[in-house]
Amino acid sequence: MIQKSPYKFFLLTFLLIALDQGVKLAVHFYMAPGFAGQIKVAGDWLKLHYVLNPGMAFGMQLGHEYGKLLLSIFRLFAMVGIGYYLVNLAHRGAPNGLLWAMAMILAGAVGNVIDSTFYGVFLNNAPYGSPTPWFHGQVIDMIFVDVWEGFIPEWVPVWGGQYYSTPIFNVADSCIFVGVCIILFFQRRFFGEPPIEDSLLPVTGPDATEASVLPASELVVEEPTSKSADEENETTTDDQHQRPTPESIWPEAPKRSE
Repeated sequence: MIQKSPYKFFLLTFLLIALDQGVKLAVHFYMAPGFAGQIKVAGDWLKLHYVLNPGMAFGMQLGHEYGKLLLSIFRLFAMVGIGYYLVNLAHRGAPNGLLWAMAMILAGAVGNVIDSTFYGVFLNNAPYGSPTPWFHGQVIDMIFVDVWEGFIPEWVPVWGGQYYSTPIFNVADSCIFVGVCIILFFQRRFFGEPPIEDSLLPVTGPDATEASVLPASELVVEEPTSKSADEENETTTDDQHQRPTPESIWPEAPKRSE
């Protein structure tokens, strides 16, 4: 497979990060939190709803004193790992669909890392009692697909009797979700057997671009040599000796009677 440049895929990552951060900052500075600042986008099922998320994507949290710090550190390592994997896939000539999906996942990871790392300092939204505002910033969520909300019936295990609302998420979460769905839906195409033409090509071998051309001055051309008259006579004599005669074909041929 042909190696590909990862820069165009990183460009998509950069644009999605810019979009994610632009939307989050606009929501933070121009919307009131909670139901007071809620904006209906499409009827009652799609709304903009400003909430702060101290945990993971879609409002999930780690119930531990250092859960937020551990989550931020994990996001940093995941961001570096996804970026390295994207470069590796591009150099291996992976399908474009897989590379675009990985670029979206990387954008989502970086977008939430920025929130966790810096928002506690620059937006002063770290939870009360945090040991440090660094790495304790809360992620800004705003996309609310209001499919259903209410109290879960008591007979439901674990969550019975609790109030439930559709998770509120952001652009970064959407990038991760869409990227993962693309990989799952097209995994056979992305990770299947390589085409027959590619499988027959050698994995390693000489590179045509490294081939050197011999200078014309060093070329040795062998000119055909002419035979002498004696050699031609010897060749003719040998051919005559090898030419068959009637006696050699039928040695006991009957003589014609006179």
